[in-house]
Amino acid sequence: MALQIIATCVNCWACEPLCPTGAIQAARPHFRIDPRACSECEGQFPVPQCASICPIEGAILDQAGRALNPPGSLTGIPPERLAAARAEIQAR
Repeated sequence: MALQIIATCVNCWACEPLCPTGAIQAARPHFRIDPRACSECEGQFPVPQCASICPIEGAILDQAGRALNPPGSLTGIPPERLAAARAEIQAR
């Protein structure tokens, strides 16, 4: 079992010190999770600590490829509303 950090990661360093197994490593272009070391915090915390602190929606995925902080979960803005607002701004 392992989580994955994807390219939307901004290398803010919030997750790295929280990882209880040391599975998160600085890499280019973004942080990486060593799948051999990642336990998803199972048995230690109720939720993965990296996802609990990550300020970027959709940057950390579970094994099935689902975002642990899906779009809208941190901002409270539903993805369809955000897309409409972006389209309106670009149309100006």
